[in-house]
Amino acid sequence: MNRVPCVRVRPSEGEATRTELAGRELLDPSRKITVEDGWLYIPVIEPPSAFEVEYRSPPQRDRQTTPEDVLGFSPRYERIGDVALLDEDDPDRAAEIATALCESDLPIESVLNRASKVKGELRVRDWDVLAGDPITVHREYGMGFELDLSAVYFSPRLATERHRVIEQVGADERLLDMFAGVGPFVIPAAAKGATTVGVDLNSVAVDYLERNAERNDVAARVTAIEGDVRTIDYTGWADRLVMNLPHSANEFLETAVRLAGDECWIHYYDIQHEDDPFGPGEAAIRDVATEYDVTVEHEQVVRSYAPHELNVCLDVRLS
Repeated sequence: MNRVPCVRVRPSEGEATRTELAGRELLDPSRKITVEDGWLYIPVIEPPSAFEVEYRSPPQRDRQTTPEDVLGFSPRYERIGDVALLDEDDPDRAAEIATALCESDLPIESVLNRASKVKGELRVRDWDVLAGDPITVHREYGMGFELDLSAVYFSPRLATERHRVIEQVGADERLLDMFAGVGPFVIPAAAKGATTVGVDLNSVAVDYLERNAERNDVAARVTAIEGDVRTIDYTGWADRLVMNLPHSANEFLETAVRLAGDECWIHYYDIQHEDDPFGPGEAAIRDVATEYDVTVEHEQVVRSYAPHELNVCLDVRLS
């Protein structure tokens, strides 16, 4: 049997990895995912960056009806839980794809089509519901996140980046997510034993954050706050701050410094030109955190955002 590239991950990371690879259109649909010696091997059509890859001979997948079988072409879509997300300008084409997705053997129950860009201070977008409903449960690195895609912002493409940050969290830490959404940073940090606070302006997101804390059995270590993070009374509390609001995180740096303890990590997300993706963020932090020694411990390119623009993260230690 021919050997093909396979991404090797632990089973607990399997669904998040499979979702990310599917979003990058790298999954090999003709081969089965296999488990051996405590590792999951996910066949891909070409070796992706930032993953461990081995060449193996996984068995052929049993033939199932795919959207391509119904349509005669391969539609572009993204999946969150059992919801497929389209970005089609032609409503007739969108409806045709939605029907094909639901008629295929894929585990898809609902189909939404983007009707607007992300907008407003709540960072949500409008959707046309073509089939089913927008409420689903997304699984990521062993955690389950219930969410209503019509009312909250969520990106499964950031699963690997979130996991990178959570791997740094200690059980005795106090973590505060300044723009927490439904809890993809807060919930897994609490699962590691950290005491966590998640803040968001979106009342629906905060409601789901509380539900997800219960769902994942970490409610005792999660405090959910609806409101503007600039008004909360947690001065000097945080050992670790997450600032995942890349278009305007710089506007909240004074608040971040107020919330930071004597020793604090900041995960600062930014979008900048590829010629200098990290410099502006570092300069902004240094300009505000004048009472601290500021050390940039790690610079991470998260993804391409637009032509010549990068979504990046700076892991910064304040002391």
